[in-house]
Order: sequence, then structure tokens, then C-alpha cells
Amino acid sequence: MSTETPKKPVLKAVANAPRPSKEEAMEAVRTLIAWAGDNPDREGLKDTPKRVVNAYNEWYRGYDMDPAEELSRVFEDVSGYDDMVILREIDVESHCEHHMAPFLGTAYVAYLPTDKVVGISKLVKVVEIFAKRLQTQETMTAQIAEAIDDALKPRGSAVMIDAVHQCMSTRGVHHPNVSTITTQFTGEFKTNPALQERFLRLIKPA
Repeated sequence: MSTETPKKPVLKAVANAPRPSKEEAMEAVRTLIAWAGDNPDREGLKDTPKRVVNAYNEWYRGYDMDPAEELSRVFEDVSGYDDMVILREIDVESHCEHHMAPFLGTAYVAYLPTDKVVGISKLVKVVEIFAKRLQTQETMTAQIAEAIDDALKPRGSAVMIDAVHQCMSTRGVHHPNVSTITTQFTGEFKTNPALQERFLRLIKPA
């Protein structure tokens, strides 16, 4: 009998908790402003709760989006193409789930198609969906690879994210120039070091 710990699914990490109303969210912002030591009723802050809630709608819109749906339309006429499909320098704008502070960086995504491919814009959309949620960089990297594997059934996928975390650069240790790199390899990318090396070489700036 295997004693291995079952792999924890990462795609279904979104809790289905009931959402407060917009008015309740705005009142929470007012409370935080007061807790910070300012007056939420002064002229410059009166409309801040509404602006913050509207910003949250944009920053966290990934909760209302489904990566599987984005990857559901595939093209089966690949004319025998079986090499890497790579997207470089995808902008990543996310928020750390520990401090709700931004982390900003770049994602690189690749997969080895079998008998179908997906529109390249859909891969960018998948990165954006997971980025527009409260995240850790490690989890997001794994989520992107898993979404590609589940939808496309490729021979392998590779994801690298390089990002700077404001929770480390503007608070705590205050090191603004430290970036974090995370990688996730599946299938042939995981079992073939030469393939990993080729992916890492190809995503470097020209």
C-alpha cells in the first residue's frame, strides 16, 4: 500500500463563501481608514470606500472567471506540429494572500501539444485569471500548469514566474530589489532535464 500523501488539488482553491454586499464592503473600508488613524468623512476620503471597492472588483475579478472555460476551445489541425509552444513575458499583477499587498512580475508558459492546441491569447487569460485572486506565487505557478494539463492533455507543460513582492519591499525586511522565481514542470518537461534547459534558454531575453 502506498504511503504517499495524495496530491492536493490546486485548481479548486476558491471558497464559495457568501459575499457581503457592496455597502458592507464600503463600510469595512471606512472602518480600516478610521483604524489607520484618519477620518473617513473628511473631503479627501469620503469617496475612498467606493473607489476601493471598485478597485477590488478589478484586482480580484479572477474569482468570477473559469480557466477551463477559457481553454475549452481547441484546434485539432496542428499539421504534425509537436514541438514547444512558448509564451514569454506575460505581465503578472497579483496580490499576496498573506498581506494583500501587490506582487508584480512576468510569467513564461510552455506546453508540448499532442493532437490539439489552443489560441495563444487563452494562455495569457489563464495566467490573468489566477493572478486576479489572492495568491501565493508558488500556488499560482502550479495552478497555471495544472489548468493547461487538465484542458489540453499535453505531453508536458512548463511555467516560470519571476515577481517582486511589495509585502517584502515596502514592509518587513524592506528589500525592494529581491525577486522571487518559481517553476513548475509536468510530463516530459519534468522527466527530461534537457527539455527543461531548452525551455529556460528560450525564454531568456534575446
